[in-house]
Amino acid sequence: MKKSWRRTLVAAAVAGLALSVASGAHAGADHGHKGHGHKGHGHGAHWGYEGEGGPEHWGDLSDKFRACKEGTSQSPIDIRGAKKANLPEIRFNYSTSKLSVINNGHTIKLNYDRGSTITVGGKTYELVQFHFHSPSEHKIDGKAYDMVAHLVHMNTDKELAVVSVLFKIGAKNAVVDTIWKNLPDTVGKEKTLTDVTIDVRGILPFDRSYYHYMGSLTTPPCSEGVSWYVLKEPVEVSRDQVSTFTSLFPKSVRPVQPINEREIKEN
Repeated sequence: MKKSWRRTLVAAAVAGLALSVASGAHAGADHGHKGHGHKGHGHGAHWGYEGEGGPEHWGDLSDKFRACKEGTSQSPIDIRGAKKANLPEIRFNYSTSKLSVINNGHTIKLNYDRGSTITVGGKTYELVQFHFHSPSEHKIDGKAYDMVAHLVHMNTDKELAVVSVLFKIGAKNAVVDTIWKNLPDTVGKEKTLTDVTIDVRGILPFDRSYYHYMGSLTTPPCSEGVSWYVLKEPVEVSRDQVSTFTSLFPKSVRPVQPINEREIKEN
C-alpha cells in the first residue's frame, strides 16, 4: 500500500470521529432501511452489510474505501494462537455522561461527554463514543459472542484505540437497559437527555485482561493503524436486550479478516 492513501484514510476516519463528538454529524447522511444501506458522511458511497453494498464490495464502492480490500491489517479477526506477553494494564478513568444516543442506520451509537480516558502503554486516549454489533465481530478460537460494544478512543496524536467488550446471554445489563429505553424514534436524529446519565463502567468486566493486536476500523473506510484491546471476560446481557438490537439491525457484522503476519498478544 502507498503511505499517501493510507494517511488519507486515517485522516478521514479521525475527522469523522471528531465530527461525531461535536455534533453527531456521522448520522446526518442518507440512511437505508434498518442499517442495510448508508451513504457515509463525506464519502459519497452507499454501504451496508448485504447485497451490492455489503462487506465484500466495500473496497469497490469508493476510492476512499480502498483499504477495505487492499489493506493487510484489517479487522475484525478470529483471535487464535495469542502469545503470552507482559502487556501493560489498561487504566480506565471513566466518569458518567449525559445520554446522547443515535441510530445512525448501522448501529446504536452513544456519543460520550469529554473527560473519560484510558491510559495504556504510556499513552492516554479519550473516549469518543461507543456502539454495538450483534453477534460480536471478533471471534475467540472461532466463537462469536452474542453482542459486543466497541469503545472508541482517540489521543492527542489522533491515534485510535478501541476496547472491545464482549457480551454473553445472562442477566439484564443496566447500562444497556437505560440506552434501549431511550432510543430515538428517527434514524439519523441524535437524542440527548441531560436528565438521564449513563456510566460506561457498568459494561466493563471485573477482569480487565485482554488480547491486543493492530488492526483497522471494521466499517468503511476501514482505516488501519487502530490499536485493538479485546477484553477476555464477557459481561452479561439478556436475550431480550440482544433481540431488541437485532430487530433493528439484523446484520451489523463484518466477516473476520486474514491475520496475515500480525502478532496477537494476551496477558
